[in-house]
Amino acid sequence: MSDETAIAGTSGESIKERTVGRGEATQPRAIPGTFVEELAAGLGAGQVADDEETLTAYSVDQGPLLERHLPRAVVWAESVEDVQHIVRRCAAHQVPIVPRGAGTGVSGGAHATQGCIILSLERMNRILDLNPDDETAVVEPGVINAELNAAAANHGLMYAPDPASYKMSTIGGNVATNAGGLRCAKYGVTRDSVLALDVVMADGSLMHTGHQTFKGVAGYDLTALLVGSEGTLGIVVGVTVRLKYLPREVHTIAAFYQDFRSAAAGVLAVGRARVQPAIMELLDNGTLVQLDELHGGDLQKRGKSLLLIQTDGFGAAAEADVVRQVLADGGAIVTTEVSAEAEMLVEMRRNSRGVEVDDEFRVGEDIAVPRSRLVDFVAELEAMAARFQVRLKVVAHAGDGNLHPTFWMDRVDPATDAEALKRLNAALDESIRVGLDMGGTITGEHGVGQYKLRWLGLEQPEPVRELQRRIKELFDPQGILNPGKAI
Repeated sequence: MSDETAIAGTSGESIKERTVGRGEATQPRAIPGTFVEELAAGLGAGQVADDEETLTAYSVDQGPLLERHLPRAVVWAESVEDVQHIVRRCAAHQVPIVPRGAGTGVSGGAHATQGCIILSLERMNRILDLNPDDETAVVEPGVINAELNAAAANHGLMYAPDPASYKMSTIGGNVATNAGGLRCAKYGVTRDSVLALDVVMADGSLMHTGHQTFKGVAGYDLTALLVGSEGTLGIVVGVTVRLKYLPREVHTIAAFYQDFRSAAAGVLAVGRARVQPAIMELLDNGTLVQLDELHGGDLQKRGKSLLLIQTDGFGAAAEADVVRQVLADGGAIVTTEVSAEAEMLVEMRRNSRGVEVDDEFRVGEDIAVPRSRLVDFVAELEAMAARFQVRLKVVAHAGDGNLHPTFWMDRVDPATDAEALKRLNAALDESIRVGLDMGGTITGEHGVGQYKLRWLGLEQPEPVRELQRRIKELFDPQGILNPGKAI
């Protein structure tokens, strides 16, 4: 967003806040002008906005919206010093801060909370250093995942975490949620690639955690603690990441099955063959139908479920041969796609959540279970969708047991919406309970945010949650950093 189009009203005049819950608005509340004046005084032109259009646009991410709060202001930081100034002013006035990257999160972690400002880090988008010999990079939080990968590729390197939103999501956002992606099974999640962080604390001070080396065990691992903390412990302003070698060779295998459970069984068969693919993605029939509708393809005519596997590195061809044989022995129709189609299938999978945004009537979940329970969990999902009369589609990072089931129902009649929502939420609750009973977790990579707080107590007993609250209080005594999220 350019300076010319992003800002308005930095003079310190009153800002109006409106809170909307399920369509109902409360009375606007005037915001003291001195606070905005102090914010603007320490920043450049075009870094503070309070017009209703901007406040509305920045008040939510892509997660389901339980209630809407318009922030007091949207503030764009352009430097570490800007972040420190903003945090200090908010601390002085006890104003909550909701950090935001690209707004691609799907758990409500960047939803505005009552009385907050939105602190956008999207303009802090410089790659500060890229050292091909050390295989590291130092970036600001607003750097787009894909842009870092493009820069690293010039040196035969890559940044391994690759969430589906990699073309628009920021490294800071990836760090906030400990994002994963398609390559997780082989290369790990964001935490596995972060070596060090620069963090502005709740009092505006600057702290550096971690190290430049791949190894380092001095003291408590505060870097690992901060990764995945969803902006509740500090504002990340710099990230040192470890880069991996860009594979010289990649082979993609598409295996079509007549049902989803057989495809899930194929995942276990590949594991038993002791081959480690870079990507193992599982798509059910509902997803194939939607992809064909969006892209005009014929995937659903080739099978009812698709297992998409990619091997990489110097042994990619040999590994691919083993995978093909294992999957064919399990009854799959196995094809070796030409390069162009292989890349197309991978990109289609990255975008397989569809064009819809989650809301009350459509919720995509993020449950992970042990890989050995994939088949059982998929069977349970299909049964509960039928039992609660809701629609279901499932995509999965099958290599690490992370499934993304989406339950939804069409809005038919406002008179029956309440009953429909009751069934939908019952299906969601049941899917969480069954996943936890199988040894799983309520979120594999999207974060708890605001939406999943209702289930957190089912996974974490009270002593664990109390310890986390005490850690939060130590880092953020006033409770101004992204309150009401993550814990």
